Parts: sequence; structure tokens; C-alpha cells
Amino acid sequence: MLRALGLGDLLTAVPALRALRRALAGHELVLAGPPELEGVARATGCVDRLLPAAGPGRAVPDALPAEARRPDLAVNLHGGGPASHRLLASLAPRRLWAFHHPELPGLEGPPWDPYAHERHRWCALTAWYGCPADPD
Repeated sequence: MLRALGLGDLLTAVPALRALRRALAGHELVLAGPPELEGVARATGCVDRLLPAAGPGRAVPDALPAEARRPDLAVNLHGGGPASHRLLASLAPRRLWAFHHPELPGLEGPPWDPYAHERHRWCALTAWYGCPADPD
């Protein structure tokens, strides 16, 4: 899962992370995010391990650390693409969950709603892929 942003951004993704934890019980859930958020990420009970990743400001990281392995599933909780989609696609995951972006026509996904609250946006993403989440 990619959410390489700040504390507030991580917290808005918690309902979606909880849904992923329920749906993927028994799988290791790895969050690519800022290393200083490792304790908070693990305290959510949704993340098994943090993969250090951050870009300048709110930018998508240029790359993921060398220890990133090919995931079965990559989930883009960072943004609407295309840079964040391409970053995760570079890992060659078996499946990639992300919002649809016109620059990547082969990637299915729900439409990006620029007006949605972040909690609702990430829950809508996981729900579109059959993993319902409660934004509240």
C-alpha cells in the first residue's frame, strides 16, 4: 500500500486500511510511507511493516527502496495517478488497485472524485474492488 504523505493523510486512510486488513487476513500488509510514521502506522493494527518511502512535499516518491518485493497486490492510497500508479506498477504486482486514470487506459478502477473527502475516497476505492469499508 502506498501512502507516502503526512500524519493526517495516514489517519484519513485508516478506515480503508482496516478494510484491507479484514479482507487480507493472513497476508503481510506493508505500507510504503514516511519512516517517521512507522509507530503510528503499526499502532493502527492494520500495518505489519513500514517500507520507508517519501517524496519532497506531497510528491510521489521517485522510487521505492531496494527491499521492496513484488507484491501480490499493490494498493494506491497516495493519489489519483498517474505517477503513483506507475511507481506501484514498477514493482510488477499481480494486481494493482487504483483509481482509473486516462494516461493508463489498461488500468481499471473507479473514477477519481476530486471533491470527495479523503476518508470517503479511499473507502470508495477499496469498495470498488470488493473490499467494503466504513469511512466513519
